[in-house]
Amino acid sequence: MPATYDFDLVCIGSGPAGQRAAIQAAKLGRRIAVVEKRQRPGGNCLEPGTIPSKTFREAVLSFSRQRDCAGTYWAAHGVSHGGSRPTAVQLLERVIGVVKREAQIVEDQLWRNDIKLIAGHASFKDPHTLEIESEEGTRTVTAAYILIAVGTVPTPPPGVSVDRDVVITSDEIMHLRYLPRRLAVVGGGIIGLEYASMFAVLEIDVIVIDKRERLLDFLDYEIVDELIHQMRNREVTFRLGEAVEHLEISTGPPRQVIMHLESGKRIISDMVLFSAGRIGATDRLNLAAAGLAADKRGRLKVDAQFRTAVPHIFAAGDVIGYPSLAATSAEQGRLAACYAFGADVGPRVEHFPIGIYTIPEISMVGAPEHELTERKIPYETGVARYKEIARGQILGDDSGLLKMLVHRDDHSLLGVHAIGTGATELIHIGQAVLALGGGLEYFLTTVFNYPTLAECYKVAALNAFNKLAQ
Repeated sequence: MPATYDFDLVCIGSGPAGQRAAIQAAKLGRRIAVVEKRQRPGGNCLEPGTIPSKTFREAVLSFSRQRDCAGTYWAAHGVSHGGSRPTAVQLLERVIGVVKREAQIVEDQLWRNDIKLIAGHASFKDPHTLEIESEEGTRTVTAAYILIAVGTVPTPPPGVSVDRDVVITSDEIMHLRYLPRRLAVVGGGIIGLEYASMFAVLEIDVIVIDKRERLLDFLDYEIVDELIHQMRNREVTFRLGEAVEHLEISTGPPRQVIMHLESGKRIISDMVLFSAGRIGATDRLNLAAAGLAADKRGRLKVDAQFRTAVPHIFAAGDVIGYPSLAATSAEQGRLAACYAFGADVGPRVEHFPIGIYTIPEISMVGAPEHELTERKIPYETGVARYKEIARGQILGDDSGLLKMLVHRDDHSLLGVHAIGTGATELIHIGQAVLALGGGLEYFLTTVFNYPTLAECYKVAALNAFNKLAQ
């Protein structure tokens, strides 16, 4: 490509989409730069999103001994291990170390591929030119292609400001100074339920408020119902069909949050986590100068090749909306770079896994039951419960389950849905079989290691086979 521009591709944002696009383009021999507004590369995935929240989850599980089979055994025999609730500082110590290490890994990957990392806030001056503001001043760079991968930011709470003490969003979790006795979570989406389940494991009183009657309705209904059931067993209260009109903070001491609901109810809590959606972080990009406009949620519309309305400007990751997952964002970024420079991408992957790190975690690949019903596709279910699997007994998880959906006529695999320990890892077996066009016969004839959770596939397959035989 002629050196008319400073770079062949500039990625705005160094999260999974920007990072993978940059590395892919560098492998194609292009001159690449990545602009990152944070002090460290990695974007929202690394700070404050995916990596911190999943590390926080592991810290919660570790402190609560949820995975300590020996502890569960001895407790059942009258032996107490004692222990008190950890502090916020103790929980976050592990997060700080992991984030620092992961940021270094991302930075090393960019350096090894000769990718220029530019610190600062980027905005369009024209369709091919970016102005980058940093503490060192303003500089201008030009690029033949530009990828917008700025991610999203939390929707602000109504009526009050975020203060890190009583009103927080998911971005402030990693800066907590104390753990509340009572937490209200406004918004029962992925982020809200993940954190609600984590705090519930810490024996904090949690209430979830959401205006929808059914949560996570893109997942299999039975799996979601099981999640809600297990969270209720940990004393999580759900107020569904309720919307928050505005928030009010009492002067205290102690300071508390008063939530005024549209129904006229009032709920008082020590802290409120406002997680009612996220908006694209496009407000500082000056999109109009590039001939672009975001929707009312700050998101950008793209075509099948991740091109925006301006052909040489691409967008990928959370800023384009669903599914807003780190794994899919990385693949979107890689594909965008290939399309920009005419590289062969091969066949597009039809099925991608969804992993939600609640406690217990849930995961799926393929179609859920309600979707198959709407499409009038005949199917049968095969279910395996962890309590039937030796590995489930060893892990002390007797409530997990894996459900397999197969076509009634040709027995092809249509979807796999799981909840329980290791569900986000377990789902990849189903993903591989689904991608390769396999079905029931594979699971019936395959030998799995014993004892493993993978045996769930064999048990579920036998369950489906018996139903089909009837």
